[in-house]
Amino acid sequence: MRKKTFGGAGGRIPQICSRLSRCSVFADVGCDHGYVAQYMLENDLCDRAIISDISSKSLNKAERLLKNYLNCGRLSAVCCDGLKGVSGADLVLIAGMGGDEIVKILKEGYIPQSFVFQPMKNAPCLRSYLISEGCAIDEDDVFRDGKFYFIIKGRAQGGTPAYTPAQMQFGRDSLKTPVLKDFLAEEISKTQTYLKGDMSPQSRADLCGKLAFLKGVHSGEII
Repeated sequence: MRKKTFGGAGGRIPQICSRLSRCSVFADVGCDHGYVAQYMLENDLCDRAIISDISSKSLNKAERLLKNYLNCGRLSAVCCDGLKGVSGADLVLIAGMGGDEIVKILKEGYIPQSFVFQPMKNAPCLRSYLISEGCAIDEDDVFRDGKFYFIIKGRAQGGTPAYTPAQMQFGRDSLKTPVLKDFLAEEISKTQTYLKGDMSPQSRADLCGKLAFLKGVHSGEII
């Protein structure tokens, strides 16, 4: 059994790592501390790894953690914006950014051969972009580590059948899972609280529409 190493990271990182497959060259874009690259290298899940970050300070932290791999040539570190300085990877991770920011990175760079994306917000816009570009979404799920996180795994080619509105909003594989049920229950409660406040008629109508949608997905009437 492989030894999983996550440094000082919390539960979100192991959840991300559990979605990563064996590859030749792994790239972590926006690597922060470098824990995921450490996991891939220490468990021989990649031959080489690339870490990149727009912040030289963050990149330096990861370089210190992974110094031995840098010295032996199994790791490359690149200070760059998104994918602009990253090439040759057959599996790319982008985690901890907004879905709209990930879309921007992909538009300015390229869609990786295989990818795992973990958007912190605006996941629907990322799903929409990937589907419109003909990507194959293999996993579109949700997990909880204090907060709720959506995670998308897929490939640049292969295509994905059209999503329903509920799938686009919350993820195809998330629907009907206990974790999503909990997420929807919290969103329903927050929306009901917002409706008690003062707002314009249009805002109230919009919130009522959102509430009806959330309740419909939660009950399974909307799929």
